[in-house]
Amino acid sequence: MARQYEGLEFADVHRDVLHLFPGGASRILDVGAGSGRDAAALARAGHRVVAAEPTDELRALGERLHASPHIEWVADALPDLPALPSTSDFDLILLSAVWMHLDEHERRSAMKRLAVLLAPGGHIVLTLRHGPVPSGRRMFDVSAEETIADANAAGLRLVHRGFRQDVLGRPELRWSSLGFTC
Repeated sequence: MARQYEGLEFADVHRDVLHLFPGGASRILDVGAGSGRDAAALARAGHRVVAAEPTDELRALGERLHASPHIEWVADALPDLPALPSTSDFDLILLSAVWMHLDEHERRSAMKRLAVLLAPGGHIVLTLRHGPVPSGRRMFDVSAEETIADANAAGLRLVHRGFRQDVLGRPELRWSSLGFTC
């Protein structure tokens, strides 16, 4: 799985939301950073990135593949992100292929936590997976409408909504992208 993600270009994966990413050097939180492809691209663009990844193997792989003084790797997970300060000022919070791993209660709680971590005027960008759930995987079908309602309840407002085919070419999968600000 990590090999597939590493084989994708950051700009291709995020092309419909790049306009929400900060232009100048900023603080970015990459939640569910996986093998670090996105964190590395953001660090190369001059940002300081906190890469939160709960899976030890993926975090270790990311640290090896993308060693950078501009990436701080932390063992942390939603919905609470307990390793992070109680409040913070991230200019961008990125959740790429993460939200579907949280159940309804966890998603509501996580959205509130993310809103507290976001700097005024910052953006939360997340993707929603639509399609069959692979056997043995903990995934949930999440609608854009539910996610937008949870964001509104957390004091966030929608600034982007997109829909696209799967970048890995899996015909049974589609993705929604959502952007929020405070």
